[in-house]
Amino acid sequence: QVQLVESGGGLVQAGGSLRLSCVASRSMSHFVAMGWHRQAPGKERELVAAISRDGSTHYANSVQGRFTISRDNEVNTKLYLQMNSLKPEDTAMYYCAAGNTILVRDYWGQGSQVTVSS
Repeated sequence: QVQLVESGGGLVQAGGSLRLSCVASRSMSHFVAMGWHRQAPGKERELVAAISRDGSTHYANSVQGRFTISRDNEVNTKLYLQMNSLKPEDTAMYYCAAGNTILVRDYWGQGSQVTVSS
């Protein structure tokens, strides 16, 4: 078991930036991947960014070039999502997740709301 707690969400104007953080209750080094999902009202939850155990990263097409996922490599308890050039369509609840597959769906945080105004 691992508990995940997100922070850093908020309200920002289009074109602005936010950085989400996720703190885990223990090292995440044994998971296959960590990631960030998001869910907008009326839409399905989607994986927007993931980082594998070997450090390789994967991004949804909609955020490629604007979002960057990273982690601390010392104790491996923190995960970050730097979001630049935000758009109104990025408005959603963002969830930190850990998984034993690249789908990253086994453990979830409580979510952090990101709202981008036009």
